[in-house]
Amino acid sequence: MIEFLKESTFAVNEVIYKAWFITKRNYISIIFLSILMFSTLSLSSLISLFIKDVNPILNVLMFLIFIIFYLTFNLSLFKYIFYLLDHEVDNVRIIDTLPSKEQIVKFLLANFYFTLSILTVYVAVILIAFPFIYTGIKMQYITGVAISVGLVAIFITWIRISFFPFFIIDRDASPFMSLKLSLAITKGNFTKILILLVFLAAFQVLYIFLNYVGWPFTATIVNILSSFVIVPLSTVALTIAYRQMMEEYKGDQDPEILKNII
Repeated sequence: MIEFLKESTFAVNEVIYKAWFITKRNYISIIFLSILMFSTLSLSSLISLFIKDVNPILNVLMFLIFIIFYLTFNLSLFKYIFYLLDHEVDNVRIIDTLPSKEQIVKFLLANFYFTLSILTVYVAVILIAFPFIYTGIKMQYITGVAISVGLVAIFITWIRISFFPFFIIDRDASPFMSLKLSLAITKGNFTKILILLVFLAAFQVLYIFLNYVGWPFTATIVNILSSFVIVPLSTVALTIAYRQMMEEYKGDQDPEILKNII
C-alpha cells in the first residue's frame, strides 16, 4: 500500500510539473479564458438580481444565454490546452479553439446524465439502507449512516465520471459514451486523481481556515493567489491527467459500466 501511494504521488508530481510548465508559458491566454468563464457567471448572477421581478421568461432566457456562453468558454479552454499538448506551439489562436454547436449540445446532455448518475447513486444507497429500519436500530442512526455513505458514494462517483468533457472535445464522444469512458479510464487511477485534487484544493482549504481564525488580510492574499494561479493550473493539470490516463488505457472503446465500477 505504501509503495502504491509512492507511485501515485510520483505520477501526480509529473502532472503538476508539466501543468506548471504549460501554464507559465501560456499564462495570459489561459487566465483570459478562465476570467471569461468566471465573469460570465458573475454577470449572470448580477443581471438576474435586476430582472428577477421584471419577467420570469426573460430571466430564464438570460440564464440559458449565459449558460451557453459559460460552456463555450469552458470547452474552449479545454480545447486550447489540448492544442498546446498536441502541437507544442505558442501561437494558438483562441478563436480556433471555440467548440462547435454539436459539442456544446453534447456537453449539455452529458451534464444532465452526470447529474442523473449522481442522484441515482444516492437513491441506491438510501434504498439499500431502507431494510435496516426493521432491525430495531434507531432511525436517526440509520439516517445518519445512510446520508454519510451516500455522500461518500456521490464524491467517488463525481470523481470517476467528471472527465467526460475531455472525451467530448478530444474524441467527439456522445454524451452517454463520454461518461462511460470516464468511468473506464479512472478505474485504478482513483488514488492518483484524489491526491491531485487534494493538492489543488489545498489553497482553498487554507483560505477557509484563515478566515475562520480571523486573518482576513492573509486569507485575501491566499484567495487571490488561488484564483490567478491555482485555478488555471488546476484546469491544465486535469487535462494532462486525462491525457496520461488515456495513454495507459487498454480497455474497450465501448466499455461496459458494471465492469468498470470497481
